[in-house]
This record gives sequence, structure tokens and C-alpha cells, in this order.
Amino acid sequence: MAILTVSREYGSGGREIGQAVAKLLNYEYINKEKILADIRVIEGKKWEEWGKDLDEHCPTVWEKYDWSFRGFGALLQSHILNYALKDRVVIMGRGGNFLLKDVPYALRIRVVAPIEMRVERLMKRETVDRDTAHWLAEKTDRERACLIHLLYGKHWDDYAEYDMVFDTGGKTLEEIITIVKDMLLDKEKFNTEEARKNLQILAVAAKVKAGILTNPSFFIPTLDVYHDGKSLVLRGVIHNPKEHKRIEDEAKILAGDVPIKCELHYR
Repeated sequence: MAILTVSREYGSGGREIGQAVAKLLNYEYINKEKILADIRVIEGKKWEEWGKDLDEHCPTVWEKYDWSFRGFGALLQSHILNYALKDRVVIMGRGGNFLLKDVPYALRIRVVAPIEMRVERLMKRETVDRDTAHWLAEKTDRERACLIHLLYGKHWDDYAEYDMVFDTGGKTLEEIITIVKDMLLDKEKFNTEEARKNLQILAVAAKVKAGILTNPSFFIPTLDVYHDGKSLVLRGVIHNPKEHKRIEDEAKILAGDVPIKCELHYR
């Protein structure tokens, strides 16, 4: 059992590769539509609508500093980690490669292609003319890159952030699909109890962060939640001691049996 994350340039064939691998190995295919549908069921229509507005475009200055952007980003990451806990999943985009960087049984790939090849593919798929296809490819890549940078502070086209980068201009989709399938099967040997426990801790940390950042009774400009080997540590900026206690209590409920340590500072 392993996990595949796929980052791709628009029109590169990455979507087709992800779908084909999921079908071949009977993995669950997780894309934007699946994530937003699950957010609607679990968190409510309000967050789904915000997600539709915020996902895959470069947030404006107002959106960037709005609490809903921080909340949706935390929800997105929490859902991705929960999908990863199931194993046997293909996670498309949304920065899954950054979230699962330290998970040894996660294969993180990026798919690219020459711009003219992408334009040709988009002309057929989207039924648009050449100029429109070219504009779509560049616009979509630019906005995805911007969103990823705001969510993770990383560059999505940094090849060092992936286990493999495939260029569909040099290999056929069928060749890449076979390679990815074989690599995933090899990754299964790294699915150990210790690795699964570490992923569970990451998921709990993301759950705590999302629960706090989406709670309208809290206003926290910055919040980080991580595991220090013994406890989940909450580090961020708040307004007063009373708020500190409320957030700590909420974090303990969200974390369940995992110990909590609050290192929140007053502004």
C-alpha cells in the first residue's frame, strides 16, 4: 500500500497519468472536486463555496489576509492528510507533495511537457483555439504556482521537491504510467508501522490547526502546529491570556489522546 501525489503543468497529461494509475492499482482518485465535495459534507457549504473561490487562483491582497483563506488552507491540508491515511490513493495537486515529503511510502511526481504539446492537448480537450489554449496553460500554471507558494512557502516547479519529474514530450503517457505503477509497488515496502504512526501525527496536527483556524470565535493571525517528538506544539500570536486558555482547551479536544503544549504569544 502506497500513496501517489501528482503535480502537473496544465495540459501536460498529468491528470491522465493519475487517473490511469489509480485505475490500474485500484487506488482512490482524489482531485479538487472530491476534496470540495467532502468539505461540503463535513464542514458545510460555506467552506465549499470559499474553496471554489480560492482554489487555483492567485489570492488578492484582501483574500490573503482574510481569515477564510487561512481557514480553507488549513482545511485543505487536513483533508489531504486524512486521504493519505487510507493508503492506496492518488492525490492530484493541492501541494500534496509538500505535505507528504517525509512519508517514505509516498511517491511524489511532477509531470511537465513542452508548451506547444500542452497547447495541442488543450485545444482538443477544451475545444478552444490555439491562442486561447496558450493563454489557459500559462494563466493556470501561474495561478497554481502562486497559490502553492502562499500555502506552503515553496516553489511548485522546484524539481528537488519531487521523487521523479516526467516530461511527456520525451516519454509517452503509457511509458510513464508503467514506470509510476512499478515505483508505487516498490514504495509499499516502506509502509511500516512507524511510518504510519508518523503520518497519523501529521494528520492530528493538521486537524488541530484546521479546527482552530476555522473557528469564527478565534482570530489568530499566525498559527503553526507541529509535533516535537512528545507533544503537539501550538505556536502563534493571540490577543490576551483568556484567549490562550480557550484555544488550548479546544486544541486538547481536537487532539484527543495526543498531548498538547501551547506556546502562544500575546500581541
